[in-house]
Amino acid sequence: MSDLFDEYPMLIFALESLVALFLLVFIVVWTASGKKKATRARSAKQPEQQKPQ
Repeated sequence: MSDLFDEYPMLIFALESLVALFLLVFIVVWTASGKKKATRARSAKQPEQQKPQ
């Protein structure tokens, strides 16, 4: 494995950038899904609050 990195030293940077890109996409998707859940929960509560009035 170290022979591979000795032959292609830029491979380490390519792997690191792929991991960083994966983490970025994962964080964006995770936070966006949390926002959707909060919006759904809030919209589900609003009709219940308007009925008693």
